[in-house]
Amino acid sequence: MRFASLVRGMAAAVAITGCAAVQADVTLPNIFGSHMVLQRDQKDPVWGWAEPGEDVTVTVAGQTKTAKAGTDGAWRVALDPIPAGGPYTMTVKGKNTVTFDDVLVGEVWVCSGQSNMQWSVNIANDPDLEKLTAKNSKLRMISVPNLGTQEPQKNFTGKWDVCTPETVGNFSAVGYFFGRQLQQTLDVPIGLINNAWGGSACEAWINRSLFEQDPQYKPMLDRWADLEKKYSASEGQEKQNLEGQMRGNSRPANIYNGALKPTIGYGIRGAIWYQGESNASRAYQYREMFPLMIKSWRDEWAQGDFPFYWVQLADFMGEKAEPGDSDWAELREAQTMTMDKLPNTGEAVIIDIGEGRDIHPRNKQDVAKRLARWALAKVHGLNITHQSARYESMKKEGNKITLTFKHVGPGGLYALDVDQPRGFTIAGADKVFHNAQAKITGPNTVEVWADAVADPAAVRYAWAANPICNLYGSREIGLPVTPFRTDDWKGVTADAK
Repeated sequence: MRFASLVRGMAAAVAITGCAAVQADVTLPNIFGSHMVLQRDQKDPVWGWAEPGEDVTVTVAGQTKTAKAGTDGAWRVALDPIPAGGPYTMTVKGKNTVTFDDVLVGEVWVCSGQSNMQWSVNIANDPDLEKLTAKNSKLRMISVPNLGTQEPQKNFTGKWDVCTPETVGNFSAVGYFFGRQLQQTLDVPIGLINNAWGGSACEAWINRSLFEQDPQYKPMLDRWADLEKKYSASEGQEKQNLEGQMRGNSRPANIYNGALKPTIGYGIRGAIWYQGESNASRAYQYREMFPLMIKSWRDEWAQGDFPFYWVQLADFMGEKAEPGDSDWAELREAQTMTMDKLPNTGEAVIIDIGEGRDIHPRNKQDVAKRLARWALAKVHGLNITHQSARYESMKKEGNKITLTFKHVGPGGLYALDVDQPRGFTIAGADKVFHNAQAKITGPNTVEVWADAVADPAAVRYAWAANPICNLYGSREIGLPVTPFRTDDWKGVTADAK
């Protein structure tokens, strides 16, 4: 049954890939449709296919643009910037006419990643209450189906849905709550492109040619090349068993080709991202791979360094009483490092709202609010706290280390629930960490020490898959301090390729 389903998916992929070559009528990819939202105040592209040499006109919001289909049948226009508003009708004419109704203009965001972005309103906190209040015709979402392939796709099966109590249950929860906060704050239409796949690896979202140009990714590509050869030479049940991996969400470029490619170029404001769990065992590699992905998306979208905000991994798995190494902590570190490597990026820290027994925490509302803070502050210039406090520097004084933090919020550092900060460990030159005592000594400083360490060399905070930690950058705002370490000692994922 599963194999038959995969075969049908492959056939659909071939049909979508080749549709332009046999289609004489004017057509557009399904990213364009009734109820869509166009990005305001910029030159949005509109594209599609027609008879080679056919003249095509696109009319919307009082403007008309023309194009001539090329020898391959492809055509493309760029709309003049349109302010927020609508509804409009978009008409696309060639030998036939395509009409899209109820088109709005506002803010458009891509919502991508793995299952925690894919997670729907139906299974987030308070789905019954959320659906009762989801009467917002100016918020729309289109969801891209999961298709993994090495063949670049031009289209996908999907449509724009208007937010109603009947439709919102299947919306991405993080995407919806993020969009709702923007819509309520800015009072403009919001369009969300839900493009997430549970369990997906970062490399599946990236053009394979970029890996082939960088020798650090050769071991990864070699592993896949061996598997691909095995698949090609296999038959019967063995071939069926390998088909899930060949069409799955971990093979390099599979999702890039199958799900991302058909959306690239559509006018957007930016992207939000929630992924990393599937790459935790290769966290050091993620230091380079994640920025590569962001940069490659920006390069292909050709909209400059558009905003890209992500969710740092939540706390998960069992709490441990003693300090130790952690691949999840190293993945969080790799995510944080990306802010220093690329402009116009930001991280929502959620080390306080995960669930030890569930990799899918239900509290998507607070996750979305922390992402929305970045967008409202950095994109729209609102004077609000948006960034979690981060470690800045350390100073050793006897058997104690004083840490200084940046991006501290109103009122200064705050320890939740108990008076003293929890979650700090400290080590000497022997690199053996011990649980530490800590004290807030100023609005942006914390003093750390342990009786077992007479000559400290390094401090770590919240350095575990599910750390016991309670330090916030501000009691008023409630953004947790970003997990960190002051050392650069070799981690457990340093050699993973």
